[in-house]
Parts: sequence; C-alpha cells; structure tokens
Amino acid sequence: MTSTRIRRAPAAIAALALAVAVAACSSSGGGASTPSAQSQPSATAAPAASAPAVSAPAGSAPAQSAGAQGEDCPTAAPTALPAGETREVTIETDLGNIVIDVEADLGPLAAGNFVALAECGFYDGVVFHRIMPGFVIQGGDPTQSGSGGPGYSTRDAPAAGAAYTKGVMAMAKTATEAAGTAGSQFFIVTGTDAGLPPEYAVVGKVTSGLDVVERIGKLGDPATEQPTQPVVIDSVTVGSGS
Repeated sequence: MTSTRIRRAPAAIAALALAVAVAACSSSGGGASTPSAQSQPSATAAPAASAPAVSAPAGSAPAQSAGAQGEDCPTAAPTALPAGETREVTIETDLGNIVIDVEADLGPLAAGNFVALAECGFYDGVVFHRIMPGFVIQGGDPTQSGSGGPGYSTRDAPAAGAAYTKGVMAMAKTATEAAGTAGSQFFIVTGTDAGLPPEYAVVGKVTSGLDVVERIGKLGDPATEQPTQPVVIDSVTVGSGS
C-alpha cells in the first residue's frame, strides 16, 4: 500500500486547489500515511496542484490486525456514533494531553470507528509519524510506516462546506479512495487553514491542549515531513459526552 501526503499549494495556488497526498491504507487492510505538503490525501501520495505535501491516514490500507494493538479491537467497521451524540476523547502524549470533542453529526461512521479503536487501545503506543510544520500532524498507524490501518474502512460523505482549520481533526485516506473514506490514521490541523478540499471525514475539534498540538507541530522536518524526535501517544481515553 502506498502512503499519501497532503500538500499545500504556494500562497497564490493554495486558494485554487491545495492537493493533499495522504499515505494511508487502513480500510481493506493497507496502511495510511500523514498528509504531505505536495499531494492530495491518498494511499500512494498523489501530488496535487503544487501545494506542500501532507499525508493523511486513509481507509484502504492492508489490514493491520487489530489484535496487534488490542485483543478486543474491531476487525470490521463498528457501528456509527448515534446522531447528535458527542464523546470527549483525550489523547495523552509524552508532551502533554490533547482533548477533542468527537461529534457524530460531523461523520457518524468515522466518529464511531475512532471511538471504538480508542476504547480498545488500538492507538496506545503509536506515534505521530508525519509532522508538517504549519500544516498538520498525523498519527494512528500502528506500523509507523504511513500505510498501516485496522484492516477495514468506513465512509461518510463530507459536508460540502467542510473546513480544515486549526484544531480540526479528520481522518486520512489515500488519493484513490472515495471522499470520506477512513481507517485508523487521523490528522490534526496546525495551520490557520490547511486549504484542503472537502474530501476528508471530519470527526471533531481540539477543545483543550491546542498548545500541545502546536508544540508537536514544530517537531517536523519540512523537507522530509518526518518527526525530529519521537512523539508517542501513551493512551487515548474516551469520556462521556452528550
């Protein structure tokens, strides 16, 4: 499975069509990678206009056995998060905690899947494998290669007006996957506006710990999009919501 990156276009081109290459293979069992600065979200990093590439997790990656991260992790797409419900999810890292409000109404299948994977410990010990300063940070791949996933995928139709602004969390996919496809890889926007097309399933937004997100966002090599130091997700816990 190839990984894809999300790329941001230069200032003049960004408004036209920021391509995001996402290396992700989480659906059918492949892997996913964080969005990169010069391509659109895809499993094989499909370059977009001429924007910086950022890879985001996809949903058609080779199945990374759920058992590898947690014996009780789902092996097929779990049920959607009920309409109108939210969950407070806390991502604990070695640099601090990030709290996200996951909302069913943004993408019920992707939200339900993220919550299920978090509850079974799928993300525990996983790293942010791609960090693009001023764009996004990406994690959720148990293989740390950018092409790992849970072995299945979900799909929600992204809202036409979906915006990928600072603090928004969405699921990554490969360039060849349908809009709204999601596996286990996710990204959090660190820039003011990533300028991505409405093709990624949004699941929530950071409500606390944005300073931690920004700190992690500075630990990436702009040339390689690789972290300059390991940033580990110690655990992800799901709290009650509405």
